[in-house]
Amino acid sequence: MKPTPQGWPRISAAVYYEDPAKAIDFLAKAFGFEVQVKHEENGVVVHSQLVLPGGLVMVGGTVSAGDPDQKWRRSPKQLGGANTQALFIYVDDADAHCKQARAAGAKIVREPTTVDYGKDWWSDRGYEAEDPEGHHWHFAHRVR
Repeated sequence: MKPTPQGWPRISAAVYYEDPAKAIDFLAKAFGFEVQVKHEENGVVVHSQLVLPGGLVMVGGTVSAGDPDQKWRRSPKQLGGANTQALFIYVDDADAHCKQARAAGAKIVREPTTVDYGKDWWSDRGYEAEDPEGHHWHFAHRVR
């Protein structure tokens, strides 16, 4: 495989919000994302890149945020809470990360729990959080 463009991981995701500027602020404060790029036109976020070591998430607006060519973009908030994807991210300490997320206003859907997948596999400790527009985020650290 050819190397990825400099600064880009092999895979990244895009997550859509009714209010992407507010979401970007929340994701940085609650989950520790670093805002790498935030491009606005007429007060509307048209592209952003948020990073954690080894990963990148782009945050964009839904059609109601001024992008009529992207009618398929929706926030779970617009779909009665339905999610079509959830992001899974490894962090250094899931318990400390959960505490930070809770303090920033994230809804903790599943408290930190250790799950052992058997002696031939691994064990992770992680939790699940929901952001203000209903996206589900899973964070864990490897125990074994």
